[in-house]
Amino acid sequence: MKIRQKQVAAALAAVDLYLEEEAAAAFATLAARAPAVPARVIADPGAWAQAGRLDAMGMRRLMQLRAFARVR
Repeated sequence: MKIRQKQVAAALAAVDLYLEEEAAAAFATLAARAPAVPARVIADPGAWAQAGRLDAMGMRRLMQLRAFARVR
């Protein structure tokens, strides 16, 4: 019984190793064929975007002050 378990374990290990090597080879083939993707350029937000964000933050602050003023 012990020998049979060892044989099954060895067979499973061999199949696992084979599948890992096959996956690595497939990945290497895909990586070699794939075109290089340029890095995405992140643009600075414009003046209008910054003004809108500041306005939204100011409005939120006013609402929080109004809400917490009632609690006190």
